[in-house]
Amino acid sequence: MSKNLVIVESPAKAKTIQKYLGKDFEVKSSFGHIRDLPKKGMGIDLQSFTPDYEVSADKKKLVTELKAAVKKAEMIWLASDEDREGEAIAWHLSQELKLNDDNTKRIVFHEITKNAILKAIENPRKIDQNLVDAQQARRILDRIVGFEMSPVLWKKVKTGLSAGRVQSVAVRLVVERELEIRGFQSKSSYKVEGIFLNNTGQEISAKLKKDFVKETEAEAFLELSKDTEFKVLNVETKPGSRSASAPFTTSTLQQEASNRLGYGVTGTMRVAQRLYEEGFITYMRTDSVNLSQEAINGAKAQIISEFGENYSNPRNYTTKSASAQEAHEAIRPTDFSVKSIGDAQLNKLYQLIYKRTLASQMTNAKIEKTVIEIGNNKLSHHFEAQGEVIVFDGFLKVYGIVKAEDDDEENNEKLLPKVSVGEALDYKKIEATQKFTRPSARYTEAGLVKKLEELGIGRPSTYAPTIQTIQNREYVDKKEIIPQEREIMKMTLGKTGLKKELLTEKFGGDKNKFVPTDIGEVVNDFLTQNFAEILDYGFTAKVEADFDNIANGGEKWKEVLEGFYKDFHPKITDVEENADRANGERILGVDPKSGKNVLVRIGRFGPMVQIGEQDDEDKPIFASLMASQNIATITLEEALELFKIPFDLKEFEGQTVTIGVGRFGPYVKWGEAFISIPRGEDPLSITQERAEEIIMEKKVADAPIATFKGEPVTKGTGRFGPFIKYQSIFINVPKRYDFDNLSQSDINELIEAKLEKEANRYIQHWETEKVSIENARWGPIVKHGKNIFKIPKNSKDEKYTPEELGDVSLEEVKKWITAQDKNAFKEKPKKAPAKKTVAKKAPVKKAVAKKK
Repeated sequence: MSKNLVIVESPAKAKTIQKYLGKDFEVKSSFGHIRDLPKKGMGIDLQSFTPDYEVSADKKKLVTELKAAVKKAEMIWLASDEDREGEAIAWHLSQELKLNDDNTKRIVFHEITKNAILKAIENPRKIDQNLVDAQQARRILDRIVGFEMSPVLWKKVKTGLSAGRVQSVAVRLVVERELEIRGFQSKSSYKVEGIFLNNTGQEISAKLKKDFVKETEAEAFLELSKDTEFKVLNVETKPGSRSASAPFTTSTLQQEASNRLGYGVTGTMRVAQRLYEEGFITYMRTDSVNLSQEAINGAKAQIISEFGENYSNPRNYTTKSASAQEAHEAIRPTDFSVKSIGDAQLNKLYQLIYKRTLASQMTNAKIEKTVIEIGNNKLSHHFEAQGEVIVFDGFLKVYGIVKAEDDDEENNEKLLPKVSVGEALDYKKIEATQKFTRPSARYTEAGLVKKLEELGIGRPSTYAPTIQTIQNREYVDKKEIIPQEREIMKMTLGKTGLKKELLTEKFGGDKNKFVPTDIGEVVNDFLTQNFAEILDYGFTAKVEADFDNIANGGEKWKEVLEGFYKDFHPKITDVEENADRANGERILGVDPKSGKNVLVRIGRFGPMVQIGEQDDEDKPIFASLMASQNIATITLEEALELFKIPFDLKEFEGQTVTIGVGRFGPYVKWGEAFISIPRGEDPLSITQERAEEIIMEKKVADAPIATFKGEPVTKGTGRFGPFIKYQSIFINVPKRYDFDNLSQSDINELIEAKLEKEANRYIQHWETEKVSIENARWGPIVKHGKNIFKIPKNSKDEKYTPEELGDVSLEEVKKWITAQDKNAFKEKPKKAPAKKTVAKKAPVKKAVAKKK
């Protein structure tokens, strides 16, 4: 047994560190926290704010193994991450494993390289209790908020809902942006652009420095320009420069990965975690832009070697945020001589980090900006053309482009031809186009992270889980918003005269942006009305500042919790007793057929329209809203249309045809097959002819494209991209294949590779029993149905070899399963049919419909 036991929180990290340490060290993983607040119940003494931590069932065996390893080791090194969460993991290990201060050392490093690990071992320290207390304060305060506010939502809004301190504020941001968009009044103006020709026939594109509010004003300007002799009134050339952006923080990495690579926040952090654990980058949860002197020197050497001395400009950046605290260095490569790595997915993010860091240590790009003013003294407004040339590329060299990494296409100005003041220009055409103002854009994942950071809400470690949580709770969604259409006027002055034309433009559409769901809006309204302080941006930021003060030793964590709870708990009691129920109910008007009120609200199964009320003699009738509709914006006419669905059409090829709306949107039901209606099509507009078209399109799509060993092969596109299907096996088709033109050899290759993979997957497989021993990522496992079970050690107290597992009997495997789940093979009793009961409902006060 090794004299030294190193405990880290991740198996990948353990594997990398083990490479750098000798045989005297054994590196084990705790797989994250080994203990936490209990999953059920509050788990906190609210008198003293003492947490009742427990080891979860899935970690008990691991803890036993770690305790055994501790007994055999002479020195224990706690090497979890250097942020608050990592410090808390080390503290929990110390407490649960009953480690002795005399032979326990805490080591930290922000990169997993040999030098960093050895340097950390030379400079151990004690566990920083202030960092631990800051983590405990966050964990306990968030547990209190969630456990006390959620039952209020169950009682006042809908069962099964939950609330969270940071998550609820994130939802509020999304809801407020949506309300801003709904209330936005668009205004139109006319933008004028011209294309002019110099005496050699070169084109100069220029924009008028004035927008016109009215069509008549724009038309009058074009009429005036018709016989005008345009001249170059002024040419101004001035030097400028562009500087590189600071190295990445967690937030800026998430934003750039979203903009450049299309990565989600969670996906970015998952890839960054792998890069860190495999030793390619420094710690990826940081709000600092600072670089170590070692990194600055490494970047300088690489820049001089690759580009030359005149491209090097070593500098350090300071973090604007006063609360920056997580890891005290930006995200950067650990070795600047490593320009790329083998794994394609990892390399994409690595390139982003590598180039950003290198560019931050390079000289500014020098540019020359040219502005040409074009017009005539008789015109009240003049045109302006702008262009620029790169005199010295500087940091742009590392990007291999002549445009800075944070420019957008609109600002990518072109090189202008040489002209002189007084030179006559001829217009090729001048256009006045009607443009409409736009509301603020909906948040992307990266945009929401940026806003949370600006407000001081959350920290690097919380952005990804916060955004994941609000989606999991179905408070926000990334559904596609179908664009609307409107007419715009375009006037073009050419040599043949002035031409007017009406064009159609689409507006208001969105993809992959956050939109609040109906339940998200209702919950947000309830919380902002009844818990205004908790959802206040300033208050949430102040709580984060309190955590920072605890981490710095400036405040006592239990005193902070006491101060929060003494105001929070009475508010919970008051809201629970006195607040009205909330379901987003809105009366739309009166049904012309029955004369009853038509209202929309959140029901048991989601947003719905209701005709009539509970205390009417006739029971109310209901219809679900479509995915594209919202209880806050649906009109009476749109609501009444929903009651026409589902409806039947004529039979087609001997099978019934029905149009309906379900959980996944509108569909055509043909016999027993459900076929989705394409996005943007109104199900009410589906005719017999269109339904038959949709059915035939589906039949063609589902037709076999080839055969394999006499069996048909079909193809399609699903949740995870394009696939082919052989027998009951779905096989993903990678991008390197031309999916639209798959050859027989492509199909053979894909299916054979999948079958080989499946064959290697099973060590043993008892199909009728739904039991198997399989090879998994971290070693062999046992599966029963969809459940996964661990394999115990053999009679020699060692892990089974694959050969031994190949000889294990089904009866033995069943014993392993029942030891972990005693009910695994028990036959579940059949449920008796539910008795029909008439539920008495409290009378609802009738609301009088307002006249429209």
